[in-house]
Amino acid sequence: MRYSKLLRTAGVAVLLTVASLVTVANANSDESVQTAGGVTYVSGGVGEDSLDRLRSLSGDFNLKLVFAMKSGEYLSGVGVIIADAAGKTLVDTTSEGPWFLAKLPAGKYQIVATSGGHAVKRQIAVGAAKLRTVDFRWATE
Repeated sequence: MRYSKLLRTAGVAVLLTVASLVTVANANSDESVQTAGGVTYVSGGVGEDSLDRLRSLSGDFNLKLVFAMKSGEYLSGVGVIIADAAGKTLVDTTSEGPWFLAKLPAGKYQIVATSGGHAVKRQIAVGAAKLRTVDFRWATE
């Protein structure tokens, strides 16, 4: 009887530990660096810890996109498409927060950012090293 009670208590403790580890892993998952179409990128910025992490990573990237309402309220869940000068889509993803960092070869690109069904397009040029910041603002969600 005591043995089964001990096993049950140990089982609950293991489940609680695993659940807490999953929560911690998910809290940092919005800042995992990814690669698509030869472009390395990361997004996030929800909360101070996430913003601090992205600030520390920004030196490794040459493009920073910032998504917000015209009121200044930051947005997440913004669709991001980056195409090269020839129109080839390099990145097609959803930003996990208001900041989206990318490392692109020097050149010209078209960026389409979509929030609430409203797409905003920008034609940009990026250099090889210097971080270029491009703001996207929406009047309504």
